[in-house]
Amino acid sequence: MTTLSPADLYERHRELLDRARTALDTREYWSPFPESPSKSVYGETAAADGEAAFRALLGKPFPVEVPGATGQVSTERSPYGLDLGVSYPRANAEALLAAAEKALPQWRAVGPQGRAGVAVEILRRINARSFELAHAVQHTTGQAFVMAFQAGGPHAQDRALEATVQAFTESVRIPGAARWEKPQRGGDPLAMDKTFTVVPRGVALVIGCTTFPTWNGYPGLFASLVTGNPVIVKPHPGAVLPLAISVQVAREVLAEVGVDPNVVTLAAEEPGDAIAATLATDPRVRVIDFTGSSEFGNWLEHNARQAVVYTEKSGLNTVIVDSTDDYKGLLRNLAFSLSLYSGQMCTTPQNLLVPSGGIGTDAGHKSPDEFGTDLSAALGKLLGDPVRAAGTLGAIVNDGVKSRLEEAPSYGTVVRASEKVEDPANPDATIRTPLVVNLSAGDEKVFTSEWFGPVSFLITTGSTEESLRIFRDTVRRHGALTASVYSTDDAVIGAAREAALDAGVHLSENLTGGVFVNQTAAFSDLHGTGANPAATAAYADAAFVTGRFFVLQSRRHA
Repeated sequence: MTTLSPADLYERHRELLDRARTALDTREYWSPFPESPSKSVYGETAAADGEAAFRALLGKPFPVEVPGATGQVSTERSPYGLDLGVSYPRANAEALLAAAEKALPQWRAVGPQGRAGVAVEILRRINARSFELAHAVQHTTGQAFVMAFQAGGPHAQDRALEATVQAFTESVRIPGAARWEKPQRGGDPLAMDKTFTVVPRGVALVIGCTTFPTWNGYPGLFASLVTGNPVIVKPHPGAVLPLAISVQVAREVLAEVGVDPNVVTLAAEEPGDAIAATLATDPRVRVIDFTGSSEFGNWLEHNARQAVVYTEKSGLNTVIVDSTDDYKGLLRNLAFSLSLYSGQMCTTPQNLLVPSGGIGTDAGHKSPDEFGTDLSAALGKLLGDPVRAAGTLGAIVNDGVKSRLEEAPSYGTVVRASEKVEDPANPDATIRTPLVVNLSAGDEKVFTSEWFGPVSFLITTGSTEESLRIFRDTVRRHGALTASVYSTDDAVIGAAREAALDAGVHLSENLTGGVFVNQTAAFSDLHGTGANPAATAAYADAAFVTGRFFVLQSRRHA
């Protein structure tokens, strides 16, 4: 017998939902989930308890029920060398789809308020397992522990709550019921009672990525849940555990409030099972969220025609350097942006555009070669200590990143070579510093390809005007998730803003302090945009949620 209902959870979390709505309206700083892995925040034993809970999962079947599963799969390898050995029920596409369809009517009947309450309860319980999740994220993605805690835990939870509130707000924009009265001359008014019901689009599919499984997976998961769609979560085979824990928590909450737990299911697979493609093209799947390669993202957009497809892919993130009044700050900021998680972020700058005539700075005029030398020195200063470097760089997540590091130097002059970093705490980890290669504006074939990982190109252009043209044209054609400009000239800043609007990409201006182009703040910054080929949606605007449901009405004479 259940002790709580979805409606009870809505009332329990109503104040938090209202506060989150205010933050979205004002775009001010706000976070309900503390990002510091501190004992004073999470409790004296939270860190030790979380690590113990993580290690208790290793070498065993993961405890989650999956409808129709056949056998077990174990596909993860820690970039730090830890033997994970976690296995998961091997998913059967037909059984998952049937279970999700069966669960849909009950979940639809819960209504927007109840679904929002359940979503926040899930998030609260996920937050309580943040240390456990941090270890799971670290040892599947290669992120350093603090980043894994923050990005994989509280920051991901912030994005999930943001999507929850956005979905809830749009779901109740039309009232559930209304009285309609039309005055009639000489008689009683015509009166109708009307009912409006949010109807989910159908079964939703979340296809996870290997680098940020929770941060990128949660927005679609929670947006679909709150709008009434049962969700099949298909993790990347290399990063199953963080999403498996999340699914486990969701199913526990659903069962406790008397809802079919198959509203959320896990689809783990052996490499080569192609269950993502099978599910994505099934007529019963009506919503798809995907983060990952442009190749598969483009395939989904072209082939999953029965579904609304939200993709976040990679692109040509660009920095235009014209001038600066804080040269040291520019170099520090850019060096950190290139180094964070070894550039294995969809927001890391790839193309750095510098005019052949050089740039004006508070440290004197700098030629492109001098700028390259100074950037290399800034990287060396940031990453000179191996322990500090390991904490910033994390570990290389897969062989594809390593192969790009090996290939890129052949295309130009190496400004700074990628170096190995030895981490005494993780001797089996593959850790590499960023590679910077000098190219010319004529090397378009090279720099218009995506080099995901710690590979950046310092591209010498004829002028800042040519830099802006290259930026506008390449992003318009190939996409980008971030762009940045450095200039002390208001006219250049204005031109960069116009170029960013034309290209359809978010722009950062003169970042020299503690804010970096490859980081975004939930409830304030939009992440991604459907305005260029790198993505079809933004985390989390109204367009990210409204395609997930319809509103149907019934009417009758009063």
